[in-house]
Amino acid sequence: MVTINSAENALKSVYLGAVTELLNTKVNPLMTKIEQTSSDVWGKEIRKAVSVGINGGIGAGDEAGALPAAHGNSYLQFVSGLKNLYGQIEISDKAVRASADDRGAFTDLLNAELDGLLKASKFNLGRMLYGDGTGKLAEVMAVSGTLMELDDVRNMIEGLVVDIYNGTTPVVTGARVTSVDRSTGIVTVDKAITGVDSGHTVYVQGSKDKEITGLGAIFDKTKPLYGVDRSTSSQLVPLIMGDAGPLNEVMIQTMVDRLETESGSEVDFIAVSADVKYAFMDYMSQYKRNIDVMDLEGGFRSMSFNGIPLVYDRFVPKGTMYILDTTAFHLHQLCDWRFLETENGNILRQSQGYPVYTATLVKYCDLICDRPNGQARISGITD
Repeated sequence: MVTINSAENALKSVYLGAVTELLNTKVNPLMTKIEQTSSDVWGKEIRKAVSVGINGGIGAGDEAGALPAAHGNSYLQFVSGLKNLYGQIEISDKAVRASADDRGAFTDLLNAELDGLLKASKFNLGRMLYGDGTGKLAEVMAVSGTLMELDDVRNMIEGLVVDIYNGTTPVVTGARVTSVDRSTGIVTVDKAITGVDSGHTVYVQGSKDKEITGLGAIFDKTKPLYGVDRSTSSQLVPLIMGDAGPLNEVMIQTMVDRLETESGSEVDFIAVSADVKYAFMDYMSQYKRNIDVMDLEGGFRSMSFNGIPLVYDRFVPKGTMYILDTTAFHLHQLCDWRFLETENGNILRQSQGYPVYTATLVKYCDLICDRPNGQARISGITD
């Protein structure tokens, strides 16, 4: 007979390993390239000493002259708080009892709940990788009843629960997205959006300023990074080209060469928005060039630029290309994905006052880039 205890055992012993593997390798191609490690985690913080430049104790001299003076490596101290990532599944008591004598039905129930969690986590983790750590999804352009027109809907999806802020003040909380019109940029939510005006900002529920340090934060040169003022070290300043215009091979290769020459990076990943993907395909077709396709880790496939994977990702801003050396990125974590447990070791808990049981997956981590100057972004690319 299926019971809450047998459900907990299944979640711990069977499902957790599979879910962890999928979240770590199937989120998107960029996640599969980033090493995950528990090093440099101290309590609730990541503290990492990152070397700057090269050792200074080198030089030439006379046959019997003085040796070069010893100068060790220079270091920057990166400090970042661990971010708390959560995901919940919910099973009603009625569903458990209805499938008590049918293990197949109960397995289908767990599979359905975990599939939903994986889909939501895949979307959210992928979005955070390219985000700026604030949880910002878009800005409001206009509002009418339960409808709001946004400046960008690439981060929106049906079922997402959002908060709307006026600066630092929450105006609407817990509004669930019911539909997204991607041609007009109009999003419908399940409650009236009162008090919201143009210029207000949409965030993921409860996530404002609590997300991992994604590419948006790494490439925002106006703000400190990992507790360090960027003006103190050129290593914290990525290579950026704006208003690029029409895409061509020389533009891309120039940035790749500059990264290799100026920072010693070895570019191994290029991420692009949909319009840049089509611009690249159009450019190649104009010159009757074949587009190489390559297989990536995690079962992904992508186009290739001179042997470097060129990957489309929905979360890359329009007209943008990221040129990355992913060996400089590490996801530092206190532990891998785990279920929250009570003091008795239980992971399924009854929601107070409701006939449902919930289980919560958690991971404490943040993304650290050792060499921001070894990464590049081209924006303003036109068709």
